[in-house]
Amino acid sequence: MRSKKGFQANRVLSYFKAEWVTLAAVTVSGLIYNIGLLAAPWFEGRMAGRLVDILGGSGTLPSMLRLAVCYAAVTALVQGARYIKRFYVRRFANDVNRRMKRILYGSLIRKSRAELEGEGVGSAMTKAIQDVDDCVEGMRKFTTEVFDTGVALCAYAVMLLSYDWRLALLSMLFPPLSFLIAEKMKTVVQRTGAAFKEASAHLSAATLDRAENAVTYRVFGCENERQSAYEKELSGYESAAVKANIWSAVLPPLYRIISMAGALLIIFFGARNIRGTGWTSWDIAVFTTFLACFTRLAAKSSSAAKLFNAVHKAQVSWRRIKPLMHQAEADEPVARGADAEVHHVFHQDVAGVLCTGQASFAQSKACLHKVHQECRNQHPDDG
Repeated sequence: MRSKKGFQANRVLSYFKAEWVTLAAVTVSGLIYNIGLLAAPWFEGRMAGRLVDILGGSGTLPSMLRLAVCYAAVTALVQGARYIKRFYVRRFANDVNRRMKRILYGSLIRKSRAELEGEGVGSAMTKAIQDVDDCVEGMRKFTTEVFDTGVALCAYAVMLLSYDWRLALLSMLFPPLSFLIAEKMKTVVQRTGAAFKEASAHLSAATLDRAENAVTYRVFGCENERQSAYEKELSGYESAAVKANIWSAVLPPLYRIISMAGALLIIFFGARNIRGTGWTSWDIAVFTTFLACFTRLAAKSSSAAKLFNAVHKAQVSWRRIKPLMHQAEADEPVARGADAEVHHVFHQDVAGVLCTGQASFAQSKACLHKVHQECRNQHPDDG
């Protein structure tokens, strides 16, 4: 549904568009940070080559100190940009989380009691508490990895190709394999994630039931049976949690190993380049730079593969909460009018009238309760 400003609460893209100012700051700082990452392997290679020169007697210590000072200054600039990027990414996530929960809560409180009971209290609690957080976490990681992985991977790839395009292409055959495996594992991750959400909803419903009806179960002697049923729900939740989390724990190291397999080719063919018998002629500085750059590229590619798992979990959560994301309904006030349902409440300490969307109470015995008591005193036979 579309609001006055064109915001569509049931579309993920609308949440990104609504935070365009924050994302602009993320873009600028992210580009500075990720392009600046290229300075690290370059300085490491230069410093390694300068150290070899100093040990061979052709270099001086002041030249090494100048490189070290420049390296520290560039690192400080890059880390400053990283701080700004991380700050605004988290601000983006917090704003989206607040917006989503406001819309979701607005939809929930406008549902009738029959609709909520049909959906299940536990399911509603899981959607309101956990599903929104998981969805926002996936959006946050996607926004982060667009720069930390996408831009950085392109920059590292260009740097590797500039040194030896044959060896670069050969070594970069392995990172895409981790992407392919991550995509193949999509079905498993989504299936176990959905099962975990359902188990969490059942456990929430059982917990609420135990809290609300504990005295009733104790009076009628059903406490042991309900305890056994609760333990069964808890065991199911634990089993689903293990199955869902095991893939998140096992797959990232596998992605890292596959991506780093290209380092073996770099060591072999890089040694030939240093000896002058390879595809190009290198010195120790270029070899160090190339290997350090590839190591960072492999680490970034494994992070991108890990991102797929987070996005898959977010997709599961989004499908659960999407039917409740109605911006127009959340902005509308609760229906009020002459046909609103009216309830008269009389209690020893509270008297008032309740109608749909509005509550008015008067404490103590000053209002309706006082009048009611006076009438009962005048006509005792009516009580």
